[in-house]
Amino acid sequence: MSNIAVCCKNIWPGLGIATITGMAALFLSEHYNAPAMLFALLLGMAVSFLYQNNTSCAFGIEFTASTVLRAGVVLLGLRIALGDLAVLGWKTAIMLAGAIFTTIVLGVGLARLLGLQKRFGALTGGSVAICGASAALAISTILPKGENHERDTLLTVIVVTAMSTIAMVLYPIIVGQVSMTDIEAGIFLGGTIHDVAQVVGAGYSVSENAGDMATLTKLVRVAMLMPVILIIMLVCKRFYTSSAHADSSEVPKVPLFLIGFIVLMLLNSFVVLPEIVIETGTQISRFFLVVSISAIGMKSNLGKLAEVGVLPIVMILMETLWIALLILGYLYFV
Repeated sequence: MSNIAVCCKNIWPGLGIATITGMAALFLSEHYNAPAMLFALLLGMAVSFLYQNNTSCAFGIEFTASTVLRAGVVLLGLRIALGDLAVLGWKTAIMLAGAIFTTIVLGVGLARLLGLQKRFGALTGGSVAICGASAALAISTILPKGENHERDTLLTVIVVTAMSTIAMVLYPIIVGQVSMTDIEAGIFLGGTIHDVAQVVGAGYSVSENAGDMATLTKLVRVAMLMPVILIIMLVCKRFYTSSAHADSSEVPKVPLFLIGFIVLMLLNSFVVLPEIVIETGTQISRFFLVVSISAIGMKSNLGKLAEVGVLPIVMILMETLWIALLILGYLYFV
């Protein structure tokens, strides 16, 4: 039997159980109107013994948590077009770029202040600033693999998803209380809520125009994922190459998924793709991300997760408040 056949045979059990778990999460999400990512994590954690006990599923679960995750991130490129920046306007685009940059810097600074790893601050800051769980998964793939890498990724996804769900409920109320226009409401909701699905839910709960603007604003934030990843990679590379104890195996290299994302984004920007292609790619991307997060849940160690304490939650809450106040300030004072 060839090496490829053996590899495929080893992958199927774990890939199959992760896929079934992801489908169950999507089913629960549809019926209970809650984030699919959160259901996928919880269901994956419930069957973590399939990975922890080194069963025949372990290899496939590892494959799903890495390769399938990268494929899902690549397909995110079909949701982005460079024309979105032009429609939104250069002032708002610059404001969003500044909000993203300062939120990540705040995350790194808070991590250092609270005695946590700076890479964890970059992970949480990038997740809050860009697109929630999807950004956390993408950024985690290029950060140097530390001792608690999986734990930090899992914790970030759980807390950011919870914050995003709370924001989806609270922020439209704030919009109503401060009497925003539909355009202002859309920029605020799209610029502050972490996950795309929650942005859509919050925006269209205000009005159709607010929902359209919120979705557009959110897509511009998602488009900034790849520049952020490149910058983080360059910073990590500089740090490790200048360190006296640098381990060359830990220096992040340009990943293929980054190139794939850019190619699809440029294709969607300069070629008129059929709507069915974009919609299918978007749905496949979402499915891949849900399946991969269920695999990450299976790889989790609840004991290590409980050791972290409340500091990461406080840090993500402060990052969330920061980006919300920054964009409110822009809308009312600029």
